[in-house]
Amino acid sequence: MQSKLFFYGFIGTFFFASLAETVFSKERLTTSDQGTYPNIQQSVLKSFWLLQFDNLIKREQTNQIPKQPFQNTPSKAKSRKMFTETKSSRQKASDNLSSTFSPITMFMCGDVMLGRGIDQVLTHPSDPVLHEPYMKSAIGYVELAERVNGPIPYPVSYSYIWGDALEELERVAPDLRLINLETSITKSNDYLENKGIHYRMHPKNIDCITAAKIDYCSLANNHLLDWGYSGLKETLETLQKVNVKSAGAGQNLQEAETPAVMEVEGKGRVIVFSYGLVTSGISPGWDALKERPGVNLLKDLSKKTMQRIKEKVKEVKQQGDIVVVSIHWGDNWGYEIPSEQREFAHKLIDGMGVDVIHGHSSHHVKGIEVYKDKLIIYGCGDFLNDYEGIGGYEDFRADLALMYFVSVEPSSGKLIRLQMTPTQIKNFKVNRASKADSLWLRDILNRESKRFGTQVKLSKDYVLTLQWN
Repeated sequence: MQSKLFFYGFIGTFFFASLAETVFSKERLTTSDQGTYPNIQQSVLKSFWLLQFDNLIKREQTNQIPKQPFQNTPSKAKSRKMFTETKSSRQKASDNLSSTFSPITMFMCGDVMLGRGIDQVLTHPSDPVLHEPYMKSAIGYVELAERVNGPIPYPVSYSYIWGDALEELERVAPDLRLINLETSITKSNDYLENKGIHYRMHPKNIDCITAAKIDYCSLANNHLLDWGYSGLKETLETLQKVNVKSAGAGQNLQEAETPAVMEVEGKGRVIVFSYGLVTSGISPGWDALKERPGVNLLKDLSKKTMQRIKEKVKEVKQQGDIVVVSIHWGDNWGYEIPSEQREFAHKLIDGMGVDVIHGHSSHHVKGIEVYKDKLIIYGCGDFLNDYEGIGGYEDFRADLALMYFVSVEPSSGKLIRLQMTPTQIKNFKVNRASKADSLWLRDILNRESKRFGTQVKLSKDYVLTLQWN
């Protein structure tokens, strides 16, 4: 009889401990990617009661219940103190983890080219006359695309070109949306005669930028001055009118070097510097000078250049700021990453205070590196262009791209997560890539990123997640 009373008494005690555990468990921190972070003291306490219960059952079965089964159990006062300390520790852990795991998430992509064919299908097309060796009218690019992929119902809405990307942006809800705008926004006819290709979009089509809620455009690239200094000036003014920040170009060197500073409410600031290299096709004469408009051009990767960048970052970076370098570099085609590019990227992270390197220029995706927990995207690939129907380089699949969702810890600038949504350019808009194309992108990224110790996994809903050592 005594053993049974004791047995049922223990059941009540175990029930009380379980109830307390349930009440306190509401303060656990969970995330979809990181799993659950239970309080360690709570787990130890629960294990203690389970062990006592297991011993009790065994002794009841052999009728060997000891007279003082709870001699090691804490007193009521001590137990109450233990629960209080557990809750206090749990609250501290929760507060710390909440701070640590409240990343700033940025959407990034490769080159966005809104000129020529795409400009022609929008509501306010520019004069279609081109000055290219093989194509004399921008309408020709529309006809090429329709010949390959079917009719485009133009004039299209401003949101049309973003296609499935809009739904994905709403789903992920990044804090900021950053693109490399490789198009001059202008009515200027002052094209550069010594250049073979010229991109421009009519200023009245600027709503296609705001339709995707773009926060920032990098401008240090090899198409911003296609339509002269007047085209550059109108591009800057048009972006400013719709409150889209930019960096990488200006009316003088000071303006071109000035980064874009964006505040993310409750999380911190993101500072974006935009640079271009001559290796991407930018003319050396395009560099902004003290009294000349132009782009923020790095003519080399020397120590002097590195010191210049370091000083600029130091001028603006504060504790908790995330610094992004958006850089237009390298050839349009080829997976090889020159050693000087990699060394430059590492130096930006090592001593310059840079947290994320957003590289672009290649028409296809390239390998990804995580160096000292900082992200380096060497080449994003084209995100939107009018290349449909143009032959050559088919093996690179320039029609395929990625939406990069970069999550960074504000306090340290370390990469927390990189997820990428595969896309395809078709009918002059962004489409979700098929399963087969998503697998192709996965395999290419794994092949090209292996040298950097990174790989990607493809989920059931065809989203790629980066893994690194």
